[in-house]
Amino acid sequence: MDANDRSIARFTMIGHATFHAYELTIPLFVVVWLDVFDVSPAVLGTVVAVGYALIGVGAVPSGILADSYGSKTLVTASILGMGGGFLLVSASPAITEHLAIADSPSIAVLAIALILWGAAASVYHPAALSLITRGSERQGTVLAYHGAAGNVGTAFGPFVAAILLTFSDWQLVAALFALPAVVIAVLAFRLEFDETAGVDEEVTTDGGGEGQPLREVLAGTKTLFASAFLVVFGIAMLAGIYYRGVFTFLPDVLADLAVFDPVVIAGESFDPSQYLYAGLLMLGAVGQIVGGKLSDRVNPQAAIIGAFAALVAVSLLFVPAAELGTGAFLLVCAVLGVCVYLYAPILQALVGVSAPAEVHGLSFGYVYLGTFGVGAAGASIAGIALTYGGPSLVFLVLAAFPAGALALALILLVRSRR
Repeated sequence: MDANDRSIARFTMIGHATFHAYELTIPLFVVVWLDVFDVSPAVLGTVVAVGYALIGVGAVPSGILADSYGSKTLVTASILGMGGGFLLVSASPAITEHLAIADSPSIAVLAIALILWGAAASVYHPAALSLITRGSERQGTVLAYHGAAGNVGTAFGPFVAAILLTFSDWQLVAALFALPAVVIAVLAFRLEFDETAGVDEEVTTDGGGEGQPLREVLAGTKTLFASAFLVVFGIAMLAGIYYRGVFTFLPDVLADLAVFDPVVIAGESFDPSQYLYAGLLMLGAVGQIVGGKLSDRVNPQAAIIGAFAALVAVSLLFVPAAELGTGAFLLVCAVLGVCVYLYAPILQALVGVSAPAEVHGLSFGYVYLGTFGVGAAGASIAGIALTYGGPSLVFLVLAAFPAGALALALILLVRSRR
């Protein structure tokens, strides 16, 4: 990589690690919130789903802004906004008390805080990924570093949260998580790079111009959805529902399994399920690497079929494996951690080859509208299944979504061979 690629890699790695540290720490708070707010998993799952949905709903406007004005300011603002959202999450019970909204902490105030967090988080992916595809010469290498950094945040954020929640009140932990965003945003913004070094001049962004006319956005949208991108968008929606459904209640599901009863050490109660959750997320880095290698060496349409087939199988085996003993269950958990991230770089490769450079921001905006916007429904679906059927029903219902994505991937493969 040249100097420009390295700067873009550092910038997007910082942002990606921050995004996923926040995103996947929320499920650890869900376990606490079920008691604090005295609501069912179905209600809390729906509240969390609304916050996560904003990540997708805001993705298309973010992609349009990235195409028109560039990515650096957008990504930096996103980092600051996510930190501010966590600060508001921390203050939600105090706000309830101050405004005399209810006698006990109000789920409504928490919902508003999560919505604001989701709106800020929505800016990140379309802006960062369009920066990589337009600004870097060695896009594959930068995407690999970007993905790996995301998994560092994915594992490190929940791991730190699990430790802090063992010794501290959840409100203090949420407030502490807000503080690093300021430092990270300052460090990221100080990096210098050319946002359009990887493409020809005629497809570069304005970087401060008048923005994209609506007719251009509509024309780009029509072009995208008249092509194979329509199938890719469907795959992104189904994969997003599974991803959000699994991770929102996974710490709670693990805590309810007998193999992970709390352990008392030096007078403190440790919940092994929270640390398993963090370790499982850490294995996602392996899935990212394997998926990236597969997309380089194998037709992406074929590679993603294998990824979704593996995901269906491990989902159906997850709960039954708990009855086979700790060793067998840990093995299945490890496979799940790899498989749930295996498809991500392959899907990004499919997006990259299905959209022209001048609408990369818009195309990634639509993908993350599907992944995080429509995909947010997975939190509500999982919460309802957990409320009325327990962990077995959760994984049975969720397995239907990668199965649907598998069917669409087969259609994509057939179309590509024709």
